[in-house]
Amino acid sequence: MTSSKLDIKLRPTEISDLDFLFQFQLDKEGAYLAAFMPKDPTDKEAYISKHSKLIDDPTVNNQTIILGDIIVGSIAKFVMEGDAEITYWIDRKYWGLGIATEALKEFLSIETVRPIYGRVAFDNFGSQRVLEKGGFLKIGSDKGFANARQTETEEFIYKLT
Repeated sequence: MTSSKLDIKLRPTEISDLDFLFQFQLDKEGAYLAAFMPKDPTDKEAYISKHSKLIDDPTVNNQTIILGDIIVGSIAKFVMEGDAEITYWIDRKYWGLGIATEALKEFLSIETVRPIYGRVAFDNFGSQRVLEKGGFLKIGSDKGFANARQTETEEFIYKLT
């Protein structure tokens, strides 16, 4: 599928999107696969506060993913420990349609910082495929405490140069 068939659009995330985007992280299956979540993903006030600040942060590129006229996800570049990293979340109702792959391709055409890294839980095969289709190469792994799993979890590190 191409993005035109999917009618995917990216636009800068707005404060009014946050209520909707917050709902995605409440999905237990999605949270498990994302693994590295806030301690309390149900704390809407903390989510809105954090993401409102990120919208105004010039080092962050927050984009909302829209299919037709429906918000189906988000994608962003942020800087952590000096490295540009990518993160994305697709509403589980829309998994398996190629939305993440197309959104990543479009995002990488507007976000040109390289290298850019992606991190994904070792068992999140869908997200691994998305990064690989986007040209990212697996360069290593790390372990950290995953709040959504309440255990130390391995994550793979991907890099796009």
